[in-house]
Amino acid sequence: MNHITTKISVGAEKPFTLLHVSDTHLTLADGRDGERKVRLGEKRSRIFPDGMAALDEISKESKKLGAPIIHTGDIIDFVSRKNLEYAKKFIDENDVFFVAGNHEFSLYVGEAFEDEAYRNKSLARVQACFHNDIRFASRVINGVNIVGIDDSYYRFDKAQFDALKNEVRRGFPIILFMHCALYEEKLCLYNMKDKGAEAPYLTCPPDKALAGCSDYRVRQQKPDKITQEVTEYIKDQPLIKAIFTGHFHWDYDGMLTEKTPQYVTGLETIQTIEVN
Repeated sequence: MNHITTKISVGAEKPFTLLHVSDTHLTLADGRDGERKVRLGEKRSRIFPDGMAALDEISKESKKLGAPIIHTGDIIDFVSRKNLEYAKKFIDENDVFFVAGNHEFSLYVGEAFEDEAYRNKSLARVQACFHNDIRFASRVINGVNIVGIDDSYYRFDKAQFDALKNEVRRGFPIILFMHCALYEEKLCLYNMKDKGAEAPYLTCPPDKALAGCSDYRVRQQKPDKITQEVTEYIKDQPLIKAIFTGHFHWDYDGMLTEKTPQYVTGLETIQTIEVN
C-alpha cells in the first residue's frame, strides 16, 4: 500500500496521530449465502483482490504507531456472512472508528437503486459488527472532536444534521470524516474530465455539474433540501477544520473553502494524519 502523511493544525491539546483508510472492499462469500453470492464474490475479487492483505497491513501500521484507525467506508464490497465476519474480526482486534460507505449495504452490487429503504434492509445486520454508530458518531481525542457522518448515498438527513449541530455546541475543533467528498469544482472537473467519470459522484453537486448526466445519476446525486442545508452548514462552520473522505479509490487534496481543506484517501493508501 501507499503511505502518505498529512499534517493539520486544529488546536489539539497535544499532538496525536490518526490513520485514515477507505474502500478496502472485502469480497468474501461462502455457501451459507448461496451460490449466487459465491459467484458474485468470485467476480468482484477480480476487481478488488487485496482486501484482506490491506486490512492486515493497516492493522500492523496502527499498532506500530499506536494510532487509531479511521475507516471511511466500503470495508466490504457487499453484504455476506463471511465479509461481515472478517470485518468484525478486524474491528474487534483494532482501535477502529468506522463510517459507512454505500457498499456496506449492498446486497448484490448494482442490483437496485440505493436509498433509505434499501439501506434499511441490511442496516441492523451490518451495524452489529461495529462498535460505533456507523451513520453518525463522534470521539474526542486530545481536545479534538473526530466526527463521522454517513453520506454514502450522497445525502444527509435531519437526524444527522441535529447530531452535527450538537457536536458543534460542545465547542471542540472538529475533523469530519465521511465516505463521499463534498462538491468542489476542481475535484469535480478532475473526476469527470481527467478520470472520465460519467457523473460527479460528490455530495451536493450543483445542477451545472449534473448537466448531461443520465437520469439515473441525476436522481442519485441531485441534493435534496436538507443535504444542501447540511453542506452549507459544514462550509460555514469555523469549528470544522478539515474533511477526510474516500469513495474515489485515488488520492486527492484540495480546499472545500478558503479555510477548510478536503482530502480523499484512495483504496491502496494508508494516510497518516498528524494532528496538532
